[in-house]
Amino acid sequence: MNDATPIDSASAAPKSSVVIGHSACPHDCPSTCALDVELLSANRIGRVRGDAGNSYTAGVICAKVARYAERIHHPDRLLKPLIRAGGKGEGKWKEASFDAALDLIAEKFLKAEAEFGSETVWPNFYAGTMGLVQRDGINRLRHAKRYSNHFGSFCTNLAWTGFAMGAGALRGPDPREMAKSDCVVIWGTNAVSTQVNVMTHATRARRERGAKIVVIDIYDNPTMKQADVKIVLKPGTDGAFACAVMHVLFRENLADREYLNKFSDDPAGLESHLQLRTPEWAEAICGVPAAEIEDFARLVGSIPRTYFRLGYGFTRQRNGAVNMHAALSLAVVTGSFQHEGGGAFHSNSDIFRLDKSLIEGTRYFDPGVRWLDQSKIGRVLTGDAEALDGGPPVTAMLIQNTNPANVAPEQRKVVEGLMREDLFVAVHEQFMTDTAQLADVVLPATMFLEHDDIYRGGGHQHIILGPKLVDPPEGPRQNHDVIEGLGERLGVSDREGFGMTPRAHIDHMLGKRGLGDFESFRADKWADVQGDFETSHFLGGFGHRDGKFRFRPEWTTTPAANKPPRRMGPQGPHDRLPAFPDHVEMIESADADHPFRLATSPSRSFLNSSFAETPSSKAREKRPELLMHPEDAARLGIADGDRVTLGNARGEVAMPVRLDPGQRSGVVIHEGLWPNSAFEGGEGINVLTGADACAPYGGAAFHDTKVWVRKG
Repeated sequence: MNDATPIDSASAAPKSSVVIGHSACPHDCPSTCALDVELLSANRIGRVRGDAGNSYTAGVICAKVARYAERIHHPDRLLKPLIRAGGKGEGKWKEASFDAALDLIAEKFLKAEAEFGSETVWPNFYAGTMGLVQRDGINRLRHAKRYSNHFGSFCTNLAWTGFAMGAGALRGPDPREMAKSDCVVIWGTNAVSTQVNVMTHATRARRERGAKIVVIDIYDNPTMKQADVKIVLKPGTDGAFACAVMHVLFRENLADREYLNKFSDDPAGLESHLQLRTPEWAEAICGVPAAEIEDFARLVGSIPRTYFRLGYGFTRQRNGAVNMHAALSLAVVTGSFQHEGGGAFHSNSDIFRLDKSLIEGTRYFDPGVRWLDQSKIGRVLTGDAEALDGGPPVTAMLIQNTNPANVAPEQRKVVEGLMREDLFVAVHEQFMTDTAQLADVVLPATMFLEHDDIYRGGGHQHIILGPKLVDPPEGPRQNHDVIEGLGERLGVSDREGFGMTPRAHIDHMLGKRGLGDFESFRADKWADVQGDFETSHFLGGFGHRDGKFRFRPEWTTTPAANKPPRRMGPQGPHDRLPAFPDHVEMIESADADHPFRLATSPSRSFLNSSFAETPSSKAREKRPELLMHPEDAARLGIADGDRVTLGNARGEVAMPVRLDPGQRSGVVIHEGLWPNSAFEGGEGINVLTGADACAPYGGAAFHDTKVWVRKG
């Protein structure tokens, strides 16, 4: 279920000749696995395994990373800088030297700046690598040049905000404690597909302690297939389910009132508020029968060592922050935080405390420079005045570590914007992605084993070194080199943070944290920075000033890890957020013209748009499909395998249908971010998703889309 897929024996060297290198997975997964890598030569790797010595990775990694040799040695890797030689998107290129390509980028940036001011340039990036040096160095160039600020809102905002509203901090019980639980609730995360180590520890608890594994999600995904108890919700209704569970806990005296009185702000007010949030009320909203809600409440209310592992997926709704806060509140009502193997965990992001000031050039950061929201890139590039924050048009971009033409919402607007002839776009990439195809300059990038970096994983507690293990092929350069090269050409190379090697940046971070330096860390491989039991379980108080958990959140003033800057202010319809945990109808609800709710869930073999090029991942996923309930299909005269078109006001996409009763009627699922070219017409699934801001601190509601579905 969660073992790495073996590499074909023909590609593995004899054990006696294999040298093992140590690294960390760079991809955007909370596990950031510690890796053992077979080094077959100076520039070639074999099998990749999980490091058994790391207590969180525990020797297990996902199949796609186990086969990383397919990716790093892929024949379609970009190896030469390319300059557009025809119309945008025509695929006509001429090769250039790296220096010539950087000269051209700098020339275009300076020309754009001279015409419109520095804010016309938008360095755009995200989490294609989670390495701190290679990912975040783009901000050093941004701040030194006063280019437009970047509000990275794709992934974490709704989840982190909802958690911070209640707990006041982004940390929690040691995730390895799942193995010591008597009940593990995996809520809103398809861990088998996206963070396999959660299953490592949960299944250990079941094997050694007889623990129950409960999965709460919107369809019968691979994680739910491993569950002892399955709870299938309608998308965006987690808050209703959580409230009904808490109603039962109070009603049947399963709430820990002593704990609540000591550690929460208004337990009496919460209990009064929940009087009308009955299981029958929730059933009408979330689709879960009232009897199942009551059974789940009695299960978690009677097992002190219940560990709630709260994911990102169920927060990617317009009411996602409310859903996270409600789910987290449930663990407080039971008092499970008091017990080893109990409590609620989402992310440990607050515990790492690594100083990135030199990497990001924060000395030169000016919050008055306009902010552009990553989730609204389509609106930004098509000239929407609100999205442009009152500033000039974006006429020059450097894009690293992201593929917005594929992964961003409102895809038609994104592509329309990237196709503008007055917009110069440089993309630094490993493959010819949908975004690279629309660029003016494409630079080849190294992969994680070909450069030095350091990683931290919000899903666990380790800071892990990722030293360079093999030489890259001739041509690709690391992100750091591109930023340094542009800094020199743009006249800011004398600024603080420039002129340092990646190892020097790592030395600075580790030294400031009291963790030694690159060389000492290479010997140790990682550092475990998990807090003590009392701190991790909030037994000294939650993160708010008074130490109380907030059932009554202050939605627009509470600090959060990715709160929008003051200039942007609260986002979305924040005035509609509830006083207590609740269900809020802020989702894109189905209607007569759009009777289905679409969720764009992750697949097992892709990670966002990464791995969509590797042979084993493509073979496993086969083709884009739409999962539909057989009852819905029968009403529309649709048979398994039929071609269907789904759409809304933003566009339409066609694909084959696969009938599956694993979700509620009225819900359709599309798994994985396939390249746009995998679909008829060359447009991908994010044609259908919206980019309106989510309350209160922004974010993208990728799983919150209403659509119609038609045969043919």
